[in-house]
Amino acid sequence: MTTDWDNIILLSADALRADHLSCHGYHRETSPVLDDLASDSLHFTNAYSASSHTREAVPALLTGEYPDTAIDAKYRLATDTVAKTLSEEGFATAGFHSNPFVSRAYGFDQGFDEFDDDLHFGKHKVIALAQRALDKLRNRHYARAEEINERSLEWLDSLDGDEPFFLWNHYMDTHGPYEPPGEYATLYTDETVSGRNAQSLYQRAIKDPDSITDDERQLLIDLYDAEIRYNDKRIGEFLDALRERGLLENSLLVFTADHGDAFGEHDYYEHPRYLHDEITHVPLIVRQPNGESGVVETPASTLDVVSTIESAFGGESEFSLVDPVTDTDRRVFSQARGENEDSHLRRYAVRTAEDVCFCERDRESGEIEFTDSSNLELQSELREHVKARVAVENGESEGDDEDVDEEIERRLEALGYK
Repeated sequence: MTTDWDNIILLSADALRADHLSCHGYHRETSPVLDDLASDSLHFTNAYSASSHTREAVPALLTGEYPDTAIDAKYRLATDTVAKTLSEEGFATAGFHSNPFVSRAYGFDQGFDEFDDDLHFGKHKVIALAQRALDKLRNRHYARAEEINERSLEWLDSLDGDEPFFLWNHYMDTHGPYEPPGEYATLYTDETVSGRNAQSLYQRAIKDPDSITDDERQLLIDLYDAEIRYNDKRIGEFLDALRERGLLENSLLVFTADHGDAFGEHDYYEHPRYLHDEITHVPLIVRQPNGESGVVETPASTLDVVSTIESAFGGESEFSLVDPVTDTDRRVFSQARGENEDSHLRRYAVRTAEDVCFCERDRESGEIEFTDSSNLELQSELREHVKARVAVENGESEGDDEDVDEEIERRLEALGYK
């Protein structure tokens, strides 16, 4: 396969559900930049994440493998990433983000020449302690989009002019707690919410969803939408910076999300280990230098990102995001491990453009139970898919995560993971 792109840029947003973007028909104009990008690109309107939460969704996005093989039982990376593949092909590789679950602590720096996860490993102890103190003082849980842009552009500017590159920017702004900065804080609401109050409301929504009133639910949505608009603006600034450097026109650019966020549609908030549309239906926009554009209704998966890239270097891809076939009957699968009292469960879903089927497998008994579907054909296909996945699952043993940095623990708690 020959390509007309020299570089590959993967932009992903954490917890960004597709149906809250105006290019997906949302009633608010939350995403003018992404709307314009979608109109000039291949816009996949039926794209789904391979999982519903970062610990499984990002590994799938970066490896092109289902989570059951991409990571081990302790959520450490267990499969080569696309960065490693491209590094071996002569690409400079870099990743910039601030989600602790896909940090160096879990092996995700593999294959990257430059990997900035906004943590303090390897820094001088005094500097690290000072940074932690400052982060706590200003209630900082992640690097804002401006920081991610600045760091990644600095890296791009350090490269030799003809050196091909792979760049992954992962933006955390749309992840809770929803704290839109500056003027965005009151973009969709007249209520002024302090950062700590926003965090408290978000945590309560996760832990006690029944306590959330209609007004509080709407406030959460208003703040979330404002974060989307803020992030959209910063993505636009990054795209402008690429254009100024002459890098956009010869690059393959992919924009997507690792998963979405829920607002009580199925009696939960945030993104627990379920597979409903609100937490698996994600945006997927693919811009090529050849300018090919259009709406693609064929179901797509975040797994297709890596397989499409690697197919340019001899890998196999049963579905190409740069040359998609029309097949609204295509099957797309997702999976998620249960947690806490449901840790013995594995959840699976299969989707076509018109239907969806869910099931749960009990690892202790091996029994499979179907939920929310009467489509017998999809049930049969999902059952066979589950059997195939069980046969290759990476690491059947359960265990606690390894001890990780104190800063990771603090940020995970602030982000609603603890």
